[in-house]
Amino acid sequence: MNDASRVLVALRVPVPAGRAFAAFTEQIGQWWRPNGLFQFSVNRSGTLAFEPGPAGRLVETYADGSTFVVGDIRTWDPPHRLVLSWRQASFAPEQETELHVRFDEVPASGESGVETRVTVEHFGWDAIPADHAARHGFPLAVFQLRFAQWWRELLGGMGALAAEPGGPAE
Repeated sequence: MNDASRVLVALRVPVPAGRAFAAFTEQIGQWWRPNGLFQFSVNRSGTLAFEPGPAGRLVETYADGSTFVVGDIRTWDPPHRLVLSWRQASFAPEQETELHVRFDEVPASGESGVETRVTVEHFGWDAIPADHAARHGFPLAVFQLRFAQWWRELLGGMGALAAEPGGPAE
């Protein structure tokens, strides 16, 4: 994987890694917010859900019941790591990117004892041409910045959800 073409975002959340992993995977339909620039299918947005486990998938389900498979899980290692392929409907059959998510417990800055640094690395955008609908004509560096900003917002929502009382079990 080419590090220069990745989108990299890391954010601390005030929960143990198990809870952060569970929020990311079990509650993605609650914290994921569609973005008009980065939709999986043109003019459609649905609800995301993981089919968990090493042979699982990430699937977007639309109001009419139809689905789009965003990606196949390549590594399922709770509560430490998740890797999956990532596609948009407009990608050619040979085109895909790859999402890596790590959940690393770190000492908390406050009194909570432990926090989790959630790191998202999204590789392969250099293989998607700038004139492709998914890149919107942006040069790679501009696209990476916009995509990273969106991931940061998403992870902020995921962290807030994970920290709510009664959040996902570890």
